[in-house]
Amino acid sequence: MANRLNIHDTNTLGDDGPILVLDFLTEQITVRELIRSRVYQEVKDFNTQQPEFFRGLIQPTETEQTLNGYKLRKPRKIKWETQFEKAITAFQSNGFIILVDDEQVTELEEEITIAPETSITFMKLVPLVGG
Repeated sequence: MANRLNIHDTNTLGDDGPILVLDFLTEQITVRELIRSRVYQEVKDFNTQQPEFFRGLIQPTETEQTLNGYKLRKPRKIKWETQFEKAITAFQSNGFIILVDDEQVTELEEEITIAPETSITFMKLVPLVGG
């Protein structure tokens, strides 16, 4: 039986993104596995459906950020491995944080226990402009 996690996206401005559902075969995963599964699923969905905009955690190269997501300059498939590497770098440099049941996780090898009520939020940090 698969263990299901609902993933919520938000940013420091309070804008909430869509919910992504991920299934895992184990009850324990690491933060690294969570990021890998999330990136793999969103890239797989994009490559299969080829929508106009990529709505993922990390901006792919050769894209323009828009209100609807990231617009590719020319239609192509995205490599999940490249997106995963960029996501790990972004996590380690505080480009985004992950909250598990409203508690921040900070280490890639930190373990997450999956239960029906487990809440996962990816929060992108948006730099403030002005001063």
